[in-house]
Amino acid sequence: MMHVVKKLPPEYCFKKLWLPFVAYFFAILFFIFYSQTATAQIAPVTVEIPVVKDTKAGNRQRLYKSLVNSINKNLSLPLADSTEENWIDAFYSMELLRYKSPWAENKIHEAFSGIEKRSGTFQRALMELVYDACPVAFEKEVFFLLDTTTDAKCFAACAEYLLKKTKAYEIKVVEKVSQRKNQYPDNPVINALWQHIVATGRKMAMPPVADLLHHSLFPNARIVFSFQRKNRNYPGLAIIRDSAGNFVKDGYGNTFSVPQLARSISNLPGYLSNGNTPQGIFRMKGFDVSKSIFIGPTPNVQLTMPVETTLQHFFNDSTITDSVWSMGSYRNMLPLSWKNFTPFYETYFAGTCGRTEIIAHGTTVDPSWYKNTPYYPLTPTLGCLCTKEIWDEETGKRKTSGQQKLVDAIKKAGGADGYYIVVELDNEQREVDINDILPFLNK
Repeated sequence: MMHVVKKLPPEYCFKKLWLPFVAYFFAILFFIFYSQTATAQIAPVTVEIPVVKDTKAGNRQRLYKSLVNSINKNLSLPLADSTEENWIDAFYSMELLRYKSPWAENKIHEAFSGIEKRSGTFQRALMELVYDACPVAFEKEVFFLLDTTTDAKCFAACAEYLLKKTKAYEIKVVEKVSQRKNQYPDNPVINALWQHIVATGRKMAMPPVADLLHHSLFPNARIVFSFQRKNRNYPGLAIIRDSAGNFVKDGYGNTFSVPQLARSISNLPGYLSNGNTPQGIFRMKGFDVSKSIFIGPTPNVQLTMPVETTLQHFFNDSTITDSVWSMGSYRNMLPLSWKNFTPFYETYFAGTCGRTEIIAHGTTVDPSWYKNTPYYPLTPTLGCLCTKEIWDEETGKRKTSGQQKLVDAIKKAGGADGYYIVVELDNEQREVDINDILPFLNK
């Protein structure tokens, strides 16, 4: 079976924001390969330390000022069909920087004025901004948009916004969603929204984590497990199972782990575009190096979701003749105790809703933009899995890289051919610790 490694578009993970700031190409990295060890322990590896000029203090300051200037310039334009794109660019910059000002908030109010006349793309971009940045300021405006939008993703974002904290709207929102579901029974976004509402309302008990950790998916598959909290403001933790079913150890004989953030800048649910990394199973196949100045030159792990790729590739089985995905296809992968746990089907629903190009990568984003968040110094993305990387602000040289550690560990486990599984443990308001996971490792 041939598989073409997916190439990332230059704007991947931060859309068009980087375009005005690219002035050079990253140097090509040469990595020194090393032999595997039978014990799947990680030995020290010598690699050429990459340098990224954009991470120098002066360049970061100039980028911040340039983005703020673009926000003010774009939002100063009269809102019309011809300027929607300018306003959308400003919305994404505001998300990225977590930028707030009284003037900018007034412009958000202006954006909601006549919102029913705006394009679906504009409506979605506005909802991505206010979902996390203004969680309780626009309930009336969002309910009006819920009632008038014809865009399914915008409708879902409106419903999620109102259900997140606003109990007063709960009954009305569920009624609206039920009506829309009856009107469009085959719409994958509305169905994913309904499944999310049902699963949240039922408060389903989580199946035994050990059943998932020791489940066989295909022979010699390597598996990365990324354990997360339901509240994605708190960093998760990734561990690795090698091709023999053993959990990778570090150089001290302890279970290898690396912190990993699965939060998007919008913080929307994972089935929606630019939302958090969805919970569930991804196919893992190969490494790549991004050209995005926000991801950086450290190798990333290539991932695909159900529906995004073929059944043959996802199940590593060239004999499969079926070309149509179904929920049953995904269900057949799961251990018996997990088959009826619908929150774990989020990668399948995300795939049906059209989400693509979620990967596991490092970061060159300035962590100071997120200094007052629980996930600092990790940085959010548009829905990928992101590890911590710290860059010297004087030299631009990489100082710390959780991503490089993750890549080295996957290579030691046998390579990036298998699965990447995101698991939400619970809703504790703290980061995931290795001691949360160790009890599950023994059968």
